[in-house]
Amino acid sequence: MTAFAVVTPVRSETRAVTLLRILACATVGLAPVEGYLTAVQGQLGKLAPALLTVTWLAVRIRQRRLPRPTPLHAVLASLAVVLAATAALHSNGPFTAEYTVRWLPFLIVTAVLADVASQEVPIRRLLLAAAAGATVAGAGALYSLVVDGQARASGPQPDPNDLAYFLVAALPLLAALNRRRWSLPLAAAGVVLVVGAAATFSRGGALGLAAAIGWLLLRRVLPWRVLAAAIAAVAALGVGALLVAGPQLNRALQEKSFIAASNVDTRELRWQAAARMLTAHPVLGVGPGGFREQYAAESHNAEVDEQTPVAHNMYLEVAAELGLPGFALFAAVVGTAAVASERTVRRANSSPQWTEAVAIQASLLAVLVTSTFLSEQYYLPLWSLAALTVAAETRIRREGEGSADAGAARDQ
Repeated sequence: MTAFAVVTPVRSETRAVTLLRILACATVGLAPVEGYLTAVQGQLGKLAPALLTVTWLAVRIRQRRLPRPTPLHAVLASLAVVLAATAALHSNGPFTAEYTVRWLPFLIVTAVLADVASQEVPIRRLLLAAAAGATVAGAGALYSLVVDGQARASGPQPDPNDLAYFLVAALPLLAALNRRRWSLPLAAAGVVLVVGAAATFSRGGALGLAAAIGWLLLRRVLPWRVLAAAIAAVAALGVGALLVAGPQLNRALQEKSFIAASNVDTRELRWQAAARMLTAHPVLGVGPGGFREQYAAESHNAEVDEQTPVAHNMYLEVAAELGLPGFALFAAVVGTAAVASERTVRRANSSPQWTEAVAIQASLLAVLVTSTFLSEQYYLPLWSLAALTVAAETRIRREGEGSADAGAARDQ
């Protein structure tokens, strides 16, 4: 009877950990293909994060244990307070409730991922899930371009630029998964991600990809010979695409050139409008979704056909909507992630954890560069990467403390 009583809680705990791992990987892996899930059912893309949060809460209550506090948790809690304050101040806005509801799940899921990745869920599995989901999205991008005949690949995302964001954010993570027995699948995934991103014709995505590759080269994670081979493979595919679908690609390039010329002007208008909103409302901003509400008035109807657009700059849009305190806390999320990842790099000392940390840094850099031209605060990569940097630091610090305790025990 006693043995049964002991075994049953152990089995129950094992099942709970397994469920947390599945849901955490599903949350990260399904994010790039959320558009496909939404097409099936409007709320299906939110199912995995919701189940993860509920399961995590149930496990922690059962364990009677609070999450290990980190600076990221404090920043997220403070950001939630500012978000609630500005939402209350602008509660009559037509987009306030919708965008407040969009913000809050990211803050919660970030805190949950940071906690479970520091304990129950191996970081490598989460990186693999993110890369796998993005590879499926990249394949969908190529399908939309080749089979559906779209001028710019979009796949599971309505906007090709948003798709490029997911693909270039995932590409550096392949470096952390590098294993000899996985070399061919990883190489194939890399080609799909690069070609898929190129098929979106996103300039912001291209800059983000260049920044990530530069960081991996600087940190000597990506060998020059591998980069040369990748460039040769992509070039060969490009030549093949020109031979097979030259007219279609030429039409896509012409359309992109036409759109690009107008995008420069419209983005400048939106950035100026966001800056004026911030100047007029520096403390609590214009509220969640307030940029869309006030853009027409602030731009003096500069875009007759776009009355409620996004700012196409994550930083300006967040600052305009949440004010300077909110933007400072949002920047603190990024700063906390950067500091945590660099501490992990310095402590890991060329171990597999070191490679993981550098790969996450490169991915985060791609996100930050791409977001200069896109409003990407409502997509998971930024938030999940911040969570993983903190989780990686927590893990390596705990290992260091364990080694120190073991050494002290031997000395005694």
